[in-house]
Amino acid sequence: MNDIKKEFGQVYDEYVESIYRFIYIKVNSKDIAEDLTSETFTRAWNAFSKSKSNGIPIDNMRAFCYRTARNIVIDYYKSKSLNSVSLDSVQVIDESVDIEKRAMINSDMDMVMQAITKLKDEYQDVIIWRYLDEMSVPEIAELLGKSEQATRVMIHRAMTSLKTFLSRAV
Repeated sequence: MNDIKKEFGQVYDEYVESIYRFIYIKVNSKDIAEDLTSETFTRAWNAFSKSKSNGIPIDNMRAFCYRTARNIVIDYYKSKSLNSVSLDSVQVIDESVDIEKRAMINSDMDMVMQAITKLKDEYQDVIIWRYLDEMSVPEIAELLGKSEQATRVMIHRAMTSLKTFLSRAV
C-alpha cells in the first residue's frame, strides 16, 4: 500500500498545479478551485488505488485527471445553474517588465480573457490545454476521445474563433 501511495503522490505532485490552473480558469474563484481540485484528486486516488488492486492500470493519469477535473467543473456549474465562466482575474505577467509595458500587457490579457469567455467550452478547453498547459495534440486528442486530426481542426477553429472575437474588440 505504501508503494501505491508513493506512486500516487508523484502523480499528484506532477499534475496538481496544472489541474488547479485549469479549474481556476473555469471557475474564477480560488476557494472553489481548491475545493474542486481536491475533489479531482480524491476521485483520481479512488480510481488509481482501485486500478492497482484490480491489476488494470490507468493508461494515462494526466488525461484521467484532466477528464475528471473537466467533469467536476461541469457538475459544479450544473449544480449552481451558472452559464458563464469568467476569466477576469487570471493574469500572466513578467515582473521584469516596466510598469507601462505591464499595463499594456494587462490590457491585452483582459481582452484575450474576455474573448476566451465567449468561446464554446470545448474551445476554451483546447486553448487552455494547448497554450497554457502546453499539452501535445496527441494528449489533447486522448482527453477528448477524438482523433489527432479532429483535435488539430478543433484547435484551429478555436483559435480562429478567438481571433474573430479579438478583432471585434479592437
